[in-house]
Amino acid sequence: MEGLVVASHGRHCVVETPDGERRICHPRGKKSQAVVGDRVLWQPTQDEGTIEKVLPRRNLFYRQDDIRTKSFAANIDQVLILIAAEPVFSESQLARALIAAEAEGITPLIGLNKSDLTEPFARAWQRLLPYRHMAGSSGPDSRHYGVLPLSLAESGEVDRTALLQHLHGKATLVLGPSGAGKSTLINLLVPGATAQTGEISQALNSGKHTTTSTAWYWVDAARTTALIDSPGFQEFGLRHLAPADLARCMPDIGAHAGECKFYNCTHLHEPGCAVQLQVESASSPGTISASRYRVYSELFAELSEAPRY
Repeated sequence: MEGLVVASHGRHCVVETPDGERRICHPRGKKSQAVVGDRVLWQPTQDEGTIEKVLPRRNLFYRQDDIRTKSFAANIDQVLILIAAEPVFSESQLARALIAAEAEGITPLIGLNKSDLTEPFARAWQRLLPYRHMAGSSGPDSRHYGVLPLSLAESGEVDRTALLQHLHGKATLVLGPSGAGKSTLINLLVPGATAQTGEISQALNSGKHTTTSTAWYWVDAARTTALIDSPGFQEFGLRHLAPADLARCMPDIGAHAGECKFYNCTHLHEPGCAVQLQVESASSPGTISASRYRVYSELFAELSEAPRY
């Protein structure tokens, strides 16, 4: 039978059937290849089941450092990266998540929480200016990047309505650092999420460790809109990308990369580099912010290093 993986922990996962039944399944073999969001073929075995095959994926959102690869979810429509006015968010961390989404062709959406904190929010909103400018661009990169102001602590109907407009009919992975309000957002849109998490935890016998796993929640009874809750992240490795991939995964830089004098330009030191000409400075406004270019430079250097196994 065909099913949808809605939770996973270790080698075990929970598969949902088309009629909504959920059952614990185990992979056939020693290693589990299925992640949340996967469509799988599975076979019942008494009260549980066995995954026979993972069906082809549209995409896979993951990170990779020198030691291991962490898969978040498969077959998703967009990634909602939730950050907050406080604690102060890391632009490098934000950029890494956006690049990982771009590499897989997944639409990114940025949510800035805690708009009720007037001064911290104003500072954070200003820091997001380059991303808000990209959201208003025209042409093939017009989908980069939506930036939503939010105040989830108030659980306001306005925020809920605005969010649902962006999420409707899609499977959205919610990603963000600790303290950004990710759990609040999930519980706002899926009132029974906490209870569901407890049920999954008990079923998988994973107890407190379930918080380190990814879980799929349906927002509506018709099961057309879904949220995928993922672990909080502090480090986001991009070792699965080559340095030359960075420009195309950063739309503000990629927009000028084709105009460089040399086809293999790194956009760091070459003469005739169209990207460097667009970086803002004290004497020129530019179309690429200095902070974004700094992130690009640091990531290029990081990905150019030999892996440290």
